[in-house]
Amino acid sequence: MYLNIIQLAESFGVEESVVESWVRNEGLPVIEDRNRLLFDRNQVLDWAAARGLAAKAGFLAAAKTASAVRRLEPLLRVGGIWRDVPAANVRSVLETIVGKLPGATPPVRQLLAQRLRQPDGISWAAVGGGLALPHLRAPVALGREAGTFAILLLSDPLTLNEPAPDSAPITRLLFFVAPSPRAHLELLGQLSSALVRGGLRQPIVAGATDEAIFAAITAAESNAAQGPESRQP
Repeated sequence: MYLNIIQLAESFGVEESVVESWVRNEGLPVIEDRNRLLFDRNQVLDWAAARGLAAKAGFLAAAKTASAVRRLEPLLRVGGIWRDVPAANVRSVLETIVGKLPGATPPVRQLLAQRLRQPDGISWAAVGGGLALPHLRAPVALGREAGTFAILLLSDPLTLNEPAPDSAPITRLLFFVAPSPRAHLELLGQLSSALVRGGLRQPIVAGATDEAIFAAITAAESNAAQGPESRQP
């Protein structure tokens, strides 16, 4: 089965120019037929698997299986805790985090950085109490090891076009990138649960030590894994 460049771009959730860059720079197998680029499905799957790049939609999507829950603590080890970040430098810090995204090729990292720079490229998701959960407004399908999570403790409030529900100044950001649209929703749910019921909000708002924040995340995940029946009232 052969795919054209539009079908391939849709399957990976990237722009056609990214696919062209993969052909030029990453050795993506291609067949030229009367000024068209055609891609053998099996060759593309082998090429993607070797780079940890997974298609989650379209002609390359694998059969649906139960997804594993991604733990927040290892993702935070990747993204890091950033302190005393000026509000004016937030986007550049987010670009730095994306630039180190594991399991993603340089063209994909470049694509994500370009989206971060766009005025409407980020959904800030202010949740109140000075917290916001910024993420890419249009997630792409990445390899399963491509996720990251970072906490930014700002030195001054961040002004947003999307007001917080309680009008509290935004000084704490929980930024994440998920490997697929489905994992994106799962991570968003995990973060919301950890903040609301898992005890993560207080150490982040207080600017606690890294060790205390990591301990709070571990405790929140352990509490969630045990189920609601084991939680204290």
